[in-house]
Amino acid sequence: MTPAEVITIMTKRDEFTKWLGLEIDKIDKGYCKLHFTVKKEMLNGFENIHGGVIFSASDSAFAFACNSHGIITVALDVSITFTRPAKAGEVLHVEAREIHLGNKTGLYDVRTTNSAGELVAMFKGTAYRTGKIVE
Repeated sequence: MTPAEVITIMTKRDEFTKWLGLEIDKIDKGYCKLHFTVKKEMLNGFENIHGGVIFSASDSAFAFACNSHGIITVALDVSITFTRPAKAGEVLHVEAREIHLGNKTGLYDVRTTNSAGELVAMFKGTAYRTGKIVE
């Protein structure tokens, strides 16, 4: 199964990713790049993007990258560091890269940047590969 076929299966069922407005730009084995526009509803009390939105977008890119091999893979451990705010109307780009792929686990680096290329957040994810095929 190709990465594109896996993502088609995943996105058919993934209402949360649709709700966030995430748009996939590129998918490959162990890799996903997507973007989204920060909406007013995504802001916190200081009119900056809520950290949970960035976490969710990063988690989605992570999921697409680690499942792109066609094996059902789930998050085992994740962490995120926020480096700068984003405002309504900004387009954020989220890029997930596979750093290591083993028999049972994988390690992923996910970076969120703004249109100027400035780092907004860095997410690290460890994934567990279940051995089951994506269907």
